[in-house]
Amino acid sequence: MSTQTFTVTGMTCGHCVASVTEEVTELPGVEDVAVDLETGSVTITSSTPLEDDAVRAAVEEAGYQLA
Repeated sequence: MSTQTFTVTGMTCGHCVASVTEEVTELPGVEDVAVDLETGSVTITSSTPLEDDAVRAAVEEAGYQLA
């Protein structure tokens, strides 16, 4: 198991959280995604460590940016 935390900028509401969660959950091996709207932190639990570029691409697909 691997847990990684990233900071996402631009999220302002529950829809933002849902969009980021949906895109990140689609990455191979992801088992859980926890988003804290107030801080912008996204904690991902996966079977193996994820590449930063893969997470960045998923976040950008949702319309946001990694800090």
